[in-house]
Amino acid sequence: MDDVIIIGGSFAGLAAALQLGRARRKVTVLDTGLPRNRFAGHSHGLLGHDHKPPLDILAEARQQLARYPTIRLLNARADSISGTIDDFSVLTGDGESLGARRLILSYGVADQMPDVPGFAESWGTSIVPCPYCDGFEVADQHWGLVWSGPPSHNYVRLYHDWTETLTVFADGHDIPRDIRADLARRNIPVVDGRIAEIAHHRGQITTVNLESGRNAAVDILFAHPRNKPSASLHESLRLATVNTPLGIALKVDERRETGTPGIYAAGDLANPAMASVTTAISQGATAGISAQQSMLV
Repeated sequence: MDDVIIIGGSFAGLAAALQLGRARRKVTVLDTGLPRNRFAGHSHGLLGHDHKPPLDILAEARQQLARYPTIRLLNARADSISGTIDDFSVLTGDGESLGARRLILSYGVADQMPDVPGFAESWGTSIVPCPYCDGFEVADQHWGLVWSGPPSHNYVRLYHDWTETLTVFADGHDIPRDIRADLARRNIPVVDGRIAEIAHHRGQITTVNLESGRNAAVDILFAHPRNKPSASLHESLRLATVNTPLGIALKVDERRETGTPGIYAAGDLANPAMASVTTAISQGATAGISAQQSMLV
């Protein structure tokens, strides 16, 4: 039996495994090899790895984990979970049954692309969600923002540190009059009407095309599509969730433990509104240390 099984082997899961491996705890990491940020060409803001492709960072992390004899990395999907603290059972897609005293869920979320031609093809290249991840590289260019609700007003103020040229696309949303007045005061135009297509060249946006026939050129488009957990294991476990502007997240305490004793969660699965590699690593490390300390006798 393992001390901990980690379901999801991207940044949060591997950070948890590192802490547990260094504590000489027996760990199995299950991963399907489909991290959320696989669409991004580079990862930014991660100390020591700034501007590296995220898949390269993960590959290097796995190589480093290989020196810890108690860590096992499996390319497998977790199909079901049963049991309770000190006696969990995980059934993999390969039919293997694994046991563990603790579980860490870090299988992340999947972004739900809108049914707009060109959107998915440009996602991660010229349609992005996070200015901290990509803003520096496109500073002082013409940014676009797809309005998605009240949080979008905060994004407008946030983007000011990177660019003075911003166009808001209402995309069918009814933007309140007082907010429109504030946008006008900031010299930020609002383009009404629904987006019909993203015209692009190999993922690099050229124009945002509206159903009205109007086209608007921007250099980069910021958008915040809703997301959902990339697996449903938390549903079968009946873990508590919280609603966020972008989707649901698992409810955890400061130690990253869910309401079910012995089950922890980290990364985008427990914080989808902050899609940050740095945050995922921090949360994963906390979950690993908390799981280890919970087994002390």
